[in-house]
Amino acid sequence: MKKLIIATFLLACLGISVRAADSQTASPTFRNPVLWADVPDPDVIRVGNDFYLVSTTMHLMPGGPIMTSKDLVNWHTVSYLFDRLTDSPKYDMREGTVYGRGQWATSLKYHNGMFYALFAPNDSPGGESYLYQTKDPRQGWTLRTRLPHFHDCSLFFDDDGRVYVFHGTGGLQELKADLSGVKEDGLNLQLFERDSTETGLLEGSRVIKKDGKYYLLMVSWPQNKPRRQVCYRADRLEGPWEKRVILESEFGGFSYVGQGTIVDDAKGNWYGVIFQDRAAIGRVLTLMPCHWEDGWPMLGDREGHVPTDMSVPCRGEKQHTYIVTSDEFDSPTLSINWQWNHNPVDEAWSLTDRKGWLRLHTSRPAQHIFDAPNTISQRMMGPTCTGIVKMDLSGMHDGDCAGLSAFNGDAVQLLANRQNGQTTLFVKEASVKLGERKEIEQVDERITGQRTLGSDIVYLRIDADFNPGKDIASLSYSTDGTTWYKLGEDFKMRFDHTRFFMGTRFAIFNYATEKPGGHVDVDWFRFRCGKK
Repeated sequence: MKKLIIATFLLACLGISVRAADSQTASPTFRNPVLWADVPDPDVIRVGNDFYLVSTTMHLMPGGPIMTSKDLVNWHTVSYLFDRLTDSPKYDMREGTVYGRGQWATSLKYHNGMFYALFAPNDSPGGESYLYQTKDPRQGWTLRTRLPHFHDCSLFFDDDGRVYVFHGTGGLQELKADLSGVKEDGLNLQLFERDSTETGLLEGSRVIKKDGKYYLLMVSWPQNKPRRQVCYRADRLEGPWEKRVILESEFGGFSYVGQGTIVDDAKGNWYGVIFQDRAAIGRVLTLMPCHWEDGWPMLGDREGHVPTDMSVPCRGEKQHTYIVTSDEFDSPTLSINWQWNHNPVDEAWSLTDRKGWLRLHTSRPAQHIFDAPNTISQRMMGPTCTGIVKMDLSGMHDGDCAGLSAFNGDAVQLLANRQNGQTTLFVKEASVKLGERKEIEQVDERITGQRTLGSDIVYLRIDADFNPGKDIASLSYSTDGTTWYKLGEDFKMRFDHTRFFMGTRFAIFNYATEKPGGHVDVDWFRFRCGKK
């Protein structure tokens, strides 16, 4: 009975329901957003009966999450393209940061038994693109080669063995067949010129070939109008290319849905996986039908709208899977859903120093959470969610700051500070200003609540509400895990593409403001989400 109750609760978190009928005949449905969490710039492919998805995580490490699913609804992370990036000290938060930059808009492909992922780190425009490969995404990835910088690119293997990269706004570049670089005498084209309606953003290339035609999907954002998804198609790469708007839809109280791709199932049905900007939670995924009309992949229901409720496309998942999870820290390895803010300092964290606990050591002095190394995080999820940590603060030194945050460019923290052997719990709001090169120029902080702690064991809790018009984080603490005390003011969470360019995340942190040497222990992180 306990397992049934837990399973029912988790299904409700995803908005999945099954009629009270025989499980072999029931028709499960889901509610959009299919992933109400920050999963931007998706590329999705199918290999056999398995779907694979890659998304953008920028300054978070490991980066380039690869997720898999058998039904396009239940996704779980199986690997990352890389553990860390090392081309610049900024990835270590030295000489600047890479907030909102790093890994962007990755292209995912499968060809002749090999998976490929191509992206251009956005920390250095004019720099290089990275091409990773693997025979099995579950076994990790290796860097195969570096290519010129291709913005928002799509790798494409043609039927005749030639290989191309679509990039930017209609750019096409041919690669060598062995993928070692650009083919010097290969195609290098501008496929089309903008028409009079394309007066703004036009990027996010995703390419497929069907029935002999090439299809290039892009997000379009005409000035003073909502975003939309457009498709360019041609019989030959050299053109001519024609265009059609394939999705222009409001959804869920937000004005548009745009940027993503299309994918087919093993039975020949097609679907669109398109993200939506949804304020503080970030850029969430929607799933919708794709109808081929006169050779065009039209997205949405028959009226061209993103459906609120929809049948799960494929039957195949034996259990329901998630991209945000609780963690008891009982394993010698971190749960795959955790990511660090920038590269971690590996010698300053441990799962073995104290069995069953995550120990976070301080490593170098920091002034605030935005330059603190080894902040570890997971996504938040909508419509509502709760994250709770149990921490042992007994290893803190004077000047140390540790706690739980709703973390973004505007962050709120339940922050325990040790001074003269006494620990005080603060609710601290912080907002960072970044320079042109993403260096930290200024941090504004405000205390909205505080309590003296008489115990080294403390439970910290953040409740987040991402319903339209809300984006509110409420903070509370406990010394016994049962009785909770609200602390500070409710915090208005925000999304800002000019700074972190990510959805708000749960973050656990520990940093020294005076000298390193202290530590905190985290017994567990527990997560739950509300029903859509």
